[in-house]
Amino acid sequence: MPDPQPLRVLHVASEVAPFAKTGGLGDVCGALPKALRRRGIDVRVVVPLYAGMDWESLERLDGTIEVPMWWGPARAAVRLGHLPGSDVPVYFLEFHRYYDRPYIYGRPGDGYEDNLERFTFLSRGALELAKALHLAPDVIHAHDWQTALVPVYVNTVEWARPLHGAATVFTIHNLAHQGVTDGGAMFVTGLGQHHYNPGEFEHFGSLNVMKAALHHSTLLSTVSPTYAREIQSAAHGCGLDGILRSRHRDLHGILNGIDVEEWNPATDRHLPAHFSAASLEGKAACKAALQAEAGLPVNPKVPLFGVVGRLTPQKGLDILAHCMERVLSWDVQVVLLGAGDREAEHFFGSLSDRRRDRFRAWIGFSEPRAHRIEAGADFFIMPSRFEPCGLNQLYSLRYGTLPIVRATGGLVDTVEGYREASGEGTGFLFSDLTPDALANTLGWAASTWYDRPGHVDAMRRRAMAQDFSWARAAEAYERLYLEAYRRRRGHAFAGPPGGATPAPGARAG
Repeated sequence: MPDPQPLRVLHVASEVAPFAKTGGLGDVCGALPKALRRRGIDVRVVVPLYAGMDWESLERLDGTIEVPMWWGPARAAVRLGHLPGSDVPVYFLEFHRYYDRPYIYGRPGDGYEDNLERFTFLSRGALELAKALHLAPDVIHAHDWQTALVPVYVNTVEWARPLHGAATVFTIHNLAHQGVTDGGAMFVTGLGQHHYNPGEFEHFGSLNVMKAALHHSTLLSTVSPTYAREIQSAAHGCGLDGILRSRHRDLHGILNGIDVEEWNPATDRHLPAHFSAASLEGKAACKAALQAEAGLPVNPKVPLFGVVGRLTPQKGLDILAHCMERVLSWDVQVVLLGAGDREAEHFFGSLSDRRRDRFRAWIGFSEPRAHRIEAGADFFIMPSRFEPCGLNQLYSLRYGTLPIVRATGGLVDTVEGYREASGEGTGFLFSDLTPDALANTLGWAASTWYDRPGHVDAMRRRAMAQDFSWARAAEAYERLYLEAYRRRRGHAFAGPPGGATPAPGARAG
């Protein structure tokens, strides 16, 4: 008998770090496949070829694929690369009409008008690529609204064809973005108008591609257990709580991990000094260097608060803005790195100019500087209105920078609240999203710094001992894939004895 073949999983995503990234989605899709590969799964990734990528470093494959679009067949070239530090193949769909643009989705706050068309191409193109390469994935894993049409196509245009046997897993990274547009755009999907119905695409008179994915996918997941519960409520369901409740048995919350090689204070190439839980001297050096970089007084005795993130209402930074004057009246320092809403950029930029003694804002984004803030700050501020999982609090824990977070979504699942009586915990939690509640919690952290330094040190070491590697999440996703396969095929996956998957070989179809 031939050796059992590995489970084959095809990921389809609109961004994959380090090639393309605007937020946590890119981080997840750049790290999870590598962790799955280490479990012996034959995993591959499909993503668009965007402007700004190093095209010449990617191998251009022979020929083209033909992608059916509403206006006719589109021929796309394909380039091949690999996730850094792995042999995970990444296939880049090259179609300049849609992807050779300054932004992945459009200017911040404004999406391109043809985004439905662009990501229809990605979803349909990924399936056409699989057929051209003679791949027969056991599971196709689609991420967020940009690939929501993948499970729909598997159930419709691929009916009675080889790809129809693939199970589909759809992951919600952020329910607030659903791919909603005018109902008259149904023709762009290439599907018949009869699919524009309340069970599939129609949602309050508009076309909603994520709703269709929730209907058609074999199984659903999201990026933390608490967020999986929250999105089934009217408060957090963004209008889709009804269908999510109807599929609650199929919805799984799997906490994201982080790339512990990229985010490792003992080896991080972006830091001026390295450190670990056993030897924290380097963190003090990182703090001094960050204070100097920010133009703040270099003073190890003053607590330094860091902020890194998109300047949007989701992140709650408008609440921070309303209490900044109060916070800066204390003996503390704050550094901020981010971009987003123009009003927020203007506010924090102007405040930085006025209060250079205690506050510095860098408007924009810099990956190296983000690493330096995580390493050099003593506390990290994350007052999110909602947070599916959150990655920055995980980076902060890894770097011994105590998170100050609102008790929502994945923040609750990852940060253990400080208990002043015992000194236990790994960070500071608050519930009410108000300037007073946030300021009071920041003040609590500052007083802990000054009055209970032993607690800060113990929490710092406890935080750095947490395991947020992708190994745990990859094991959970493998179980999810095997269950999706069983539901789709009606029988268990015929893997090797004991349930482990063997190391992937050269099998392509």
